[in-house]
Amino acid sequence: MTELWVERTGVRSYTGRSSRGAQVLIGNEDVEGVFTPGELLKIALAACSGMASDAPLRRRLGDDYRVTIRVSGPADREQERYPHLAERMELDLSGLPEDEKARLLTVVHRAIDQVCTVGRTLKSGTEVTFEVADAGVS
Repeated sequence: MTELWVERTGVRSYTGRSSRGAQVLIGNEDVEGVFTPGELLKIALAACSGMASDAPLRRRLGDDYRVTIRVSGPADREQERYPHLAERMELDLSGLPEDEKARLLTVVHRAIDQVCTVGRTLKSGTEVTFEVADAGVS
C-alpha cells in the first residue's frame, strides 16, 4: 500500500509525498507554483472522474481522445467547507450520431458514479480521525 505524508517546508508551506516517489507542492493561494489543499481536493475529484470514464470513452472515441475536466466550487468560509463542487467534462462528440452520444453519456455517468472513489466518498461523507503523536518519544 502506498504511504502518503506531507512535510513542512516553511510557513504554511508543505510538500506532499508518496512512497512511489511522487510529490506536490502545497501552500497558500497567494504563492505561485503551489496547490492549496482545497485545490488538490478538486483536482482529485476531476482526475477520478477522468480515470473512471477512460475505458468507455476510449472504446467509443479511440485511444487518443482529448478531454478536459474542469472543477469549481467556492468555499463557504463560515463553515470552512465546499458545499458544492461542479465538474464539467469537455470533449469533442461531434463525430457521433445523437443516439450514440446519448448512450455514451449514460455509460460515462454510470462509470463515474460506480467507480470514482473520490466522488463516491465526497457524496456519501466519510469519517475522519486525527491524532497527534509525539515524534520525540522513542
